[in-house]
Amino acid sequence: MNKENREQRQEKIMEMIRKSEGPVSASVLAAKLHVSRQVIVGDVALLRAGGAQIQATPNGYILEERGFGFIGTLACIHHDEETLLEELYTVVDFGGTIIDVSVEHSTYGQISGGLDIHSRLDADQFIHKLREKESKPLSGLTGGIHLHRIGCRDESVFRLIREHLIQKGIALS
Repeated sequence: MNKENREQRQEKIMEMIRKSEGPVSASVLAAKLHVSRQVIVGDVALLRAGGAQIQATPNGYILEERGFGFIGTLACIHHDEETLLEELYTVVDFGGTIIDVSVEHSTYGQISGGLDIHSRLDADQFIHKLREKESKPLSGLTGGIHLHRIGCRDESVFRLIREHLIQKGIALS
């Protein structure tokens, strides 16, 4: 493939992700651009290397420039799926979006995963994917301790979320 075609495809990928109201999967992008999913994954990697703020979530790609008025980080802990779901619901019920999760691994350092959970439906779908793939949350690597970046309209919403998660024994104070 020549460089010009690749650059045009990458421009289209950026445009499709930017215009989408939600995450766009590599498979959807591949079908619309008539290439393989692997070509899209490679293009996205090159776009990221070039500075594009593309985040991979369980449901597809999004741009990080989501227009949050405030982004804060919460340290949380949980040991079971029920508490995980309660954590996710609490954040979205108060108007937050769980941008990502990260853990501090003793060998690898920081490991992060994009989430983009902004509704109970997203939370339920995330739990369903964990069950379906027989996966464990990243927090399983660190005894339940993990960090979330939470996007909110303003800092007062973030403080409200943090307060409720502390009361539930989920957020570390």
